[in-house]
Amino acid sequence: MYSQGSQVLSLALFHWQFFRFERKKMDNLNLFMLIVLSCIFFKLVINSVAKRNLPPGPYRLPIIGNLLQLGKKPHESLTHLGKVHGPLMSLKLGSLTTVVISSPAIAKEVLQKHDQSFSSRTVLDAITIHDDHKYSMIWLPASPQWRALRKLTNSHIFSTQKLDSNQNSRQQKLDELVSYVGRNASSGSAVDIGQVAFTTVLNLMSNSLFSIDLADYNSNSGSTFKNTIRAIMWEAGKPNVSDYFPVLRFLDLQGIRRRTGKYIRILDDIFNQIIDQKLLVLQSREGNSSMSGGDMLDVILDPCHENGIQLQRHEINALLKDFFVAGTDTSSSTVEWAMAELLHNPFKMTKAQQEISTIIGKDRLIKERDIIRLPYLQAIVKETLRLHPPAPFLVPHKAVVDVKMHNFLVPKDAQILVNVSAMGRDPAIWTDPISFNPERFLDSKVDYRGQDFELIPFGSGRRSCPGLPLAHRMVHLIVGLLIQSFDWKLENGMRPEDLSMEEELGFTLTKATGLRAIPTNRL
Repeated sequence: MYSQGSQVLSLALFHWQFFRFERKKMDNLNLFMLIVLSCIFFKLVINSVAKRNLPPGPYRLPIIGNLLQLGKKPHESLTHLGKVHGPLMSLKLGSLTTVVISSPAIAKEVLQKHDQSFSSRTVLDAITIHDDHKYSMIWLPASPQWRALRKLTNSHIFSTQKLDSNQNSRQQKLDELVSYVGRNASSGSAVDIGQVAFTTVLNLMSNSLFSIDLADYNSNSGSTFKNTIRAIMWEAGKPNVSDYFPVLRFLDLQGIRRRTGKYIRILDDIFNQIIDQKLLVLQSREGNSSMSGGDMLDVILDPCHENGIQLQRHEINALLKDFFVAGTDTSSSTVEWAMAELLHNPFKMTKAQQEISTIIGKDRLIKERDIIRLPYLQAIVKETLRLHPPAPFLVPHKAVVDVKMHNFLVPKDAQILVNVSAMGRDPAIWTDPISFNPERFLDSKVDYRGQDFELIPFGSGRRSCPGLPLAHRMVHLIVGLLIQSFDWKLENGMRPEDLSMEEELGFTLTKATGLRAIPTNRL
């Protein structure tokens, strides 16, 4: 320990002499940057001196640590490193200590046994614009403020009773989807499946939250909203110097916070218009607004509502951004992946269509109550989530205290990444894990609701995704209706085996190339 301290002192003296000799020749900017980099260097040296029994991991380069080992597809890179260094692995991403979990057993310890110790969030610099993270249910620590927002969503938005009461509204949006695709089938036109899925999910959510459509299949409004959401997810998912070296955050060297702020302002403008219109409607009721029903904005904005919960405007905007940013892109991407896998494996699609025809018949479209009666459709959704989890690392957790696990120390403030992508493709868990094989779930009780840790695309524990009940209904119904109502073929004569299944990772895992296919009416 004495020799380590001497090394630090010698380095300090060296830098001091260097500054005295060189400062006359350097301009102010170079001097400033050298001081900043020296501060980073000293912090890293001092941290390395501290005796920490971190989990095993790859060799770390000075200053940058393991950043270069992330590659273009971090979920694949960290899966490979986990096979070498184990399912409890530590990395140094700049100054950020990161622990990567890639086994169900350890994930269960993190998300269930030590749930409270890992209940906070590593906040990305990209989403700190306008201080949104201070009001966001996704990014807040497990505080009283967070618990109040979680209670609001569980009671007034995603409860079984609330979802059941909104079934007719959702069914109308699904009928519009079938009608739009049917018109394309009649004209022999190809359909952008990801786009129509996004428009449908967007309108399903917007009608649940404030009783209006936000997009139309025949205009570019849905495309604009989708591109804005995708841009936010893409910027948030980029490797960001500001996250790895917080001392440099104020510089925003890559412009990520600036660009994200522009996209967030677009969403704020949309939501502010909706809130203003809703307030005008409530004012026009002249005191006769008390009711037990209504959408989420009624509950929040109407002081006469029997379940009224008052939030400030910025809190409402943050909550709406949580729902739409986290819910639309992930659900529509899952639909697109499911349809891509079925087009890539035509026999599986035929099998799913036969199940629906046998159980539901050909005289009506499937409804929410039918989902439980369609085990193969359920298996298709599970298999899609296993192979293509929307968030391969979930939302980053953060240790609020030092935690000892498997004789190693997970230090306070460490970022925790649960690599659900690695667990979904682990040959020790799944037979032939790379193949799309829904049959594996037909005789299995494994589900994705947070209790079976080999399949946790929505997380588990107190920070699991609150929108899972709605996502469950939306994804099953959209996929089910698309394959019940239509046969599909790839455009331009492309063969199923030639369909690209390349992934693209921002914050969510999306298909690198959009899926376009030509529908033919079945019913």
